[in-house]
Amino acid sequence: MTEKEMLKISVEEFSRVQDYMVDTDKESAAYKKMKRRYTELKVILTVSGINLTDLDIIKE
Repeated sequence: MTEKEMLKISVEEFSRVQDYMVDTDKESAAYKKMKRRYTELKVILTVSGINLTDLDIIKE
């Protein structure tokens, strides 16, 4: 897998996780697990030089 493909998949997953987070109760166990993955993806994308300003709808 190329770096470009990995970044594409990470951006898509970041978007998907945020969609699920918006529809989930913040106090639930599921939300807390999604928040952990959201944070991981945010770090990966930031380190890769992706500007998250427009992509990050959760902003936590």
